[in-house]
Amino acid sequence: MSSVPITVSIRREVDPARISEATAWVQTGVNLANKHPGFLGSGWVRAGEDSQLWHMLYRFASTETLDAWEQSPERTWWLSMGEGFVRSAHSRRRTGIEGWFDEPATGSIRIPDATTVEDAPPAPPRWKQAVTIWLGFFPVNLLFSLAMTPVPGWGELPLWLRVLATTIVLTPIMTYWVLPWVTRALRGWLAR
Repeated sequence: MSSVPITVSIRREVDPARISEATAWVQTGVNLANKHPGFLGSGWVRAGEDSQLWHMLYRFASTETLDAWEQSPERTWWLSMGEGFVRSAHSRRRTGIEGWFDEPATGSIRIPDATTVEDAPPAPPRWKQAVTIWLGFFPVNLLFSLAMTPVPGWGELPLWLRVLATTIVLTPIMTYWVLPWVTRALRGWLAR
């Protein structure tokens, strides 16, 4: 059995006249999945107050536990309950950090009932992911370290506190700006 957790992201278009019903339906699905072995959590948000687009994530401990949930009678029943107001769905499975290497998702797949799973393009090999992350992380970490060197008292702080401050500052910078920029710049190499 694979022990790598797997996350499913789903983009659903929901009938705007049935928001209350859709909200109850989504919560019912979360409650059902929560009782299933291997369930690690979920979340869902609407793109905006008047939006028809809902973004949902759920995570299972392994491909096997996810497959068991997705083939369960409970999930089949739950999906059938949403057929009247879920107009389309687009779903992707991901493990690890491969999502950083995806093209931005746009649009949705029109389907008559419930959902379909679209196989995402294969992620680059792990060694290419590691090189890409390093190419972003090294210069940003170096610049931050150089910028902090003249700060009075920085060098006297305990190592764990300096590392904590560094990761708190650099993690959002890497996630929101540097890694997206580096992966766009290396897209051709990553896709080979």
